[in-house]
Amino acid sequence: MSAHILILDDDPDVATAARLLLRRRHGAVATLGDPSGLPALLAQGVPDVVLLDLNFTPGCIDGAEGLALLDLLRAQPKPPAVIAMTAYAGVPLAVAALQRGAVDFITKPWDNERLVATVDQALARRAAVRTPAASSELMGESNAMRELNALIASVAPTEANVMVLGENGVGKELVARAIHAQSRRAAGTLLAVDMGALPESTFESELFGHRKGAFTDARADRAGRFQAARGGSLFLDEIGNMPLAAQAKLLTALERREVTPIGADKPEAIDVRIISATNLDETRLFDPAVFRPDLLFRLNTIVLRVPPLRARRDDIALLLAHYLKMYEAQYERPVRTVAGAALDSLVRYDWPGNVRALRHACERAVILGQGAQYGLADFALGGPALPAATMTPAAIDGSGGTNASTLAPVFAPSCTDHDGTLDALERHAIASTLARFNGNISHAAKTLGISRAALYRKLGKHGI
Repeated sequence: MSAHILILDDDPDVATAARLLLRRRHGAVATLGDPSGLPALLAQGVPDVVLLDLNFTPGCIDGAEGLALLDLLRAQPKPPAVIAMTAYAGVPLAVAALQRGAVDFITKPWDNERLVATVDQALARRAAVRTPAASSELMGESNAMRELNALIASVAPTEANVMVLGENGVGKELVARAIHAQSRRAAGTLLAVDMGALPESTFESELFGHRKGAFTDARADRAGRFQAARGGSLFLDEIGNMPLAAQAKLLTALERREVTPIGADKPEAIDVRIISATNLDETRLFDPAVFRPDLLFRLNTIVLRVPPLRARRDDIALLLAHYLKMYEAQYERPVRTVAGAALDSLVRYDWPGNVRALRHACERAVILGQGAQYGLADFALGGPALPAATMTPAAIDGSGGTNASTLAPVFAPSCTDHDGTLDALERHAIASTLARFNGNISHAAKTLGISRAALYRKLGKHGI
């Protein structure tokens, strides 16, 4: 089912334009022109994403009305991801919206590609942190997690740039959020940017901002991500997917501690702490043909390695209990335990998608399970549970993903698939594309012609 998106804007032309654009990708898109109707709408159900105008009364440009509505949305038991929209995107207002809980901001008039990408990223991040407490994915009593949490506590209070390494699904963004929350910048904004999704043509505008008239579609000044995160932290996700030309521009900004918006006459000082993340294996990360050594030197003052789930099997039973309990409460299902044999198999399973895959499997089990206890089939792993010896860390290739031969048994059609059906064909296409790109979500999504958010949903659908 498509995500539920609400556009809250008093300009019917703006609201209609956004709805027509987004409904091509997400069918359930609603509009609301009068903010007084928001409480009644929320009583019927909270949307996944809200595009929120910050000014409603003619002549008002301080954003006070929008910020009050933002507080109302954030106060919901399961708050939506809010994207602030305004034609007056000065840095203070953008920062105020982000500090009050907005996940991102966009200026009007917008670039269509930029708007779609912003909504897709908001949906993807909402799915990734859908738990009551986002940091719960970092929980664990294994030695590996104790060491990681100790390192976070040690590094967080410093101003050192941190690079977080780990496979897809291990919780790299959650590590970044934990670092920010325990830092001296915790009162400021943590602004996340998916570097793999930024078009190279708009890279400078997105990160450094632009001035009105700087190029054809620059109809107003726009703050870049470096300016919007001033006083806080900037999380550069998927840093390993940046083209080398873009890497050079980022390096210049970090070296000079200043950025020059496109069309501006002088540079602006930046005050952000950089936390970056990549699923690239360190061998490839140190390859100059893939990543600039001088940029790497700037980013990896401290390196935190997030262990895959197979490297901390002692935590699997704890995580299963946590997510099963969470989804039982969310879907109002009876409390059940995992059958002993099933639990043994789940602990032995190597979880190629790591904690993210485990969480999705628990959600499916709660929704579909019918027995007095959860059985192995309820978790729909897409293949037999593999003994620990079947997948070893040595099977992980240089990209931080799993190589094609390792993926084969995991992606093999389950007994419920039927060769030739659309679902089976779709599953095969996704699995083979992921194998081709060694588990790299951004590259696979681009090749398949879908967004990262859509790919994540399909991974959950097919149990990949």
